Amino acid sequence: MTAAPLRTQADPLSWLLAGLAIAAGVLLMPWTQSSAYVAGGCALAAVASVLATRAGAFKSDAAISGVVCILSLLLAIFVIYPIGRMLLAAFVDERGNWLIQTAAARFFSADIWGAGCITGSVRCGVAINSIALATLAGVGSTLFGFALALLAERGGRRLRGSLRVLSILPVVTPPFVIGLAIIILFGRTGIVTQLMSDWFGIARSRWIYGLPGVLLAQVVCFTPLAFLLISGALRLVSPTLEEAGQVLRGSPWHVFRTVTWPLVRPAIANAFLLGFVESLADFANPLVLSGNFEVLSTKIFFAIAGAQHDASRAAILAVTLLLLTVGVFALQQRWIGKASYTSVSGKGDSGLPATLPTGVKWGALALVLPWAALTVLSYGIILIGGVVKDIGRFDLTPSLQHFETGFGLSWGAGGLVFSGSAWNSLFTTLGVAAVAAPLTTALGLLGGYVVSRHAFKGRRAFEFLTMVNFAVPGTVIGVAYIVAFNVPPLEFTGTFAIIVLCLVFRNMPVGVRATVSALSQLDRSLDEASATLRASTSRTFARVILPLLRPAIIASLVFSFTHAITAVSAVIFLATAQHNLSTVYIAGRVEVGEYALAIAYSSVLIVIMLACVLLIQRFIGNAELGRRAVSTA
Repeated sequence: MTAAPLRTQADPLSWLLAGLAIAAGVLLMPWTQSSAYVAGGCALAAVASVLATRAGAFKSDAAISGVVCILSLLLAIFVIYPIGRMLLAAFVDERGNWLIQTAAARFFSADIWGAGCITGSVRCGVAINSIALATLAGVGSTLFGFALALLAERGGRRLRGSLRVLSILPVVTPPFVIGLAIIILFGRTGIVTQLMSDWFGIARSRWIYGLPGVLLAQVVCFTPLAFLLISGALRLVSPTLEEAGQVLRGSPWHVFRTVTWPLVRPAIANAFLLGFVESLADFANPLVLSGNFEVLSTKIFFAIAGAQHDASRAAILAVTLLLLTVGVFALQQRWIGKASYTSVSGKGDSGLPATLPTGVKWGALALVLPWAALTVLSYGIILIGGVVKDIGRFDLTPSLQHFETGFGLSWGAGGLVFSGSAWNSLFTTLGVAAVAAPLTTALGLLGGYVVSRHAFKGRRAFEFLTMVNFAVPGTVIGVAYIVAFNVPPLEFTGTFAIIVLCLVFRNMPVGVRATVSALSQLDRSLDEASATLRASTSRTFARVILPLLRPAIIASLVFSFTHAITAVSAVIFLATAQHNLSTVYIAGRVEVGEYALAIAYSSVLIVIMLACVLLIQRFIGNAELGRRAVSTA
């Protein structure tokens, strides 16, 4: 008996699911003429999806048609439109004159693509610097994340708890903090530098400012993201397959190489892709540590916000960055290929995961221990820096003056008064994160499910549309939103909504990629079995697929919530006195040299985010596949 095809009639429940996600974003805006335009566009997209369904598009599935049409409209409004307005500056000068003839010359200029550093004569261009840094950061974070995931999922329960805590800490770290900790440790007058000079006579230097320092900070920061993606994939690897290899007398190394490794390749490729793009878009670490090593993100920022204020130059750099990211995405797709990575089918699975080969386990430990030591040391500096007078000048006199300055409380005529200078930015930031995180996760899950499970014309274009916003540095996104939404017909600048919308569509690709990575291991027979029982698309998604996507949900929620709190490069252009944000406040303190106050504020954010992340994991739980308990050895 063949499996029944997916249902083709209208699906009201799935329409409601998509409508709720969209209405939440629309209701954030003050009801103006601009809001009416957005709501009217969503209504037109809904009508278009009905017409497309009746015409036989999307296999006559109304749910998928509605999700694709409405998501495409929202992505067009809040991704393509602002980026397009920004990129026009590459061909138009400040007087409105077209510069098409000179655009190519500016794009291929030596300060972008110059490779003189290879011969040692001059510096390399910012594109070459960014490619080198992003490649090293992507490889490093993926390698360390893979080692962490192997020890957490296959190394026994004794290691799992401590490794998970260490892996979460960098995720909940505000920007600038790791860079500041590295400067305090390894700077010319840093703690480690002084000890090395006193004990071994090693001369002080500024080696940390440049490629080594930025790379070190990025690997520490991006490893947890790779860990979250790869550990979720490892958890879904079917133990039955690994046990089958052992029954056939395969050695632990042979089973790992031929069974486990191939099944986690999509997650590893996604981890590298996100690490590469994160490195390209990173703004805080290069701003603090890059020195004379220029990269695209900071170059764009100074092209817009610096004394030169050259929007055309910033647009050229943005096009360069977009092309780089598209190239990495194409390489990733070619590496994964068309192979099948399904390991969870509709059959019961009660196998026991295979233990790690001895060599792999010791190799993973050798990688994890230095990373863990640096992480613990950095966070020790952060925690101590907030409760001493001035950690930067080694004045370790105990003091709470920094917390009093930022989070002071007093009693006034009306009762308790939040007198500290940081309270306003903290309350605004928590409100933004609480609204943006669930919206980001919902839209990412819908987009990832449609891309991974349904074939329709334009699917590749739709997938690229969901990822393109992650390819552009936050500095350009922020300026693009200012350019696009500061004038009619869509005028949202200065509102709470523009910050939320920027963060939702900026972080949505993580939810999409996490969902695609998880769904690559779930057999389509699960969908087909549900359809055979006459379940609608939305019921199949909610009752069959969604419970198995808990690792992807956790990854998306954690990433979107923490990045909504720690985002700086995009929102620094969108924050106002009324809607100030924590990262903008911290950036201001770093700019004027108040490192201790910035570290104190950051320690408060770390505690808040860590508590919220643990609550998210506790509330959602993990995907369980009926497996036996793993040995505690």
